Amino acid sequence: MALSEIKRLSIRDYLNMNGIRPKKNFNSYGMYLCPFREDQNASLKVDYQKNIWYDFGINEGGSIIDLVMKMDRCSFSEAVTHLEKLTTVPERNYFSFHRENELNNTKGNELAITVSDVRSISHPKLVDWVNTRKIDLSLANLYCREVHYQNRDRMYYSIGFGNDSGGYELSSPSGFKGCVPPKEISTVKNASYVCLAFEGFWDFLSYLTLQKTEKTPYDVVVLNSVANVQKALPFLKMHTNIFAYLDNDVSGRNAFQKIKSSCPQARDMSKRYSIYKDLNEYLCSRMRINKDRGMEL
Repeated sequence: MALSEIKRLSIRDYLNMNGIRPKKNFNSYGMYLCPFREDQNASLKVDYQKNIWYDFGINEGGSIIDLVMKMDRCSFSEAVTHLEKLTTVPERNYFSFHRENELNNTKGNELAITVSDVRSISHPKLVDWVNTRKIDLSLANLYCREVHYQNRDRMYYSIGFGNDSGGYELSSPSGFKGCVPPKEISTVKNASYVCLAFEGFWDFLSYLTLQKTEKTPYDVVVLNSVANVQKALPFLKMHTNIFAYLDNDVSGRNAFQKIKSSCPQARDMSKRYSIYKDLNEYLCSRMRINKDRGMEL
């Protein structure tokens, strides 16, 4: 896919796909809470007609590629590859190609995602996806669902993990990651003084698999995005002990530091799988070398 075509992918659609909606919406632009830093003032402007963004908080802006680099803390080539993937799978219809006058004929232009069915995970491709992640299907079905949803007159299906606001975090074998809005954290409450923090639901399920259990006696918060750290802090602060199983990358380390600055009792558990990107990658590696010893808390 040509670079010029990738830059024409709608920024608005990309943010909407990730459950990020404008706080203030106008005919030709929207004002958003910045998705890659703490922002209380909706400082990110997305120009719908020019298809560019600008963050007034840090005086930076650019194309959709620049935005993905900021949000995912990745390189230019990684951002391009990520966007190419989203346009070469069925979920590509989340995107429209930007046209100068496209918005003149549509009011609001909100991406309409409608959930048509929520069921136990049974589709062969999704069952294989769970197996690829080295998660037991019965465990996945305890916490996740097969979500069928409609967008722009097309039907899709993904594994969905419910959040605290009634939305779903979506994951499919194509590598697609998205969300049925609203975007929110997910919590498991067991009236415990101990809280486990995970970046995504695959990591949470990986932890349970490593512990050889279907449930944990501890409280749990799944961020569903490092951008949700601020939302998780009130819940985290209620606990005497916090064990954070975040990703071993810049994004994960920054997220932990934000937690640590507000919750000194937080412990960074990512050191236990330091040569792996995340807890699920660690689990998959453990399965490949046929080790069966559970990870201690």
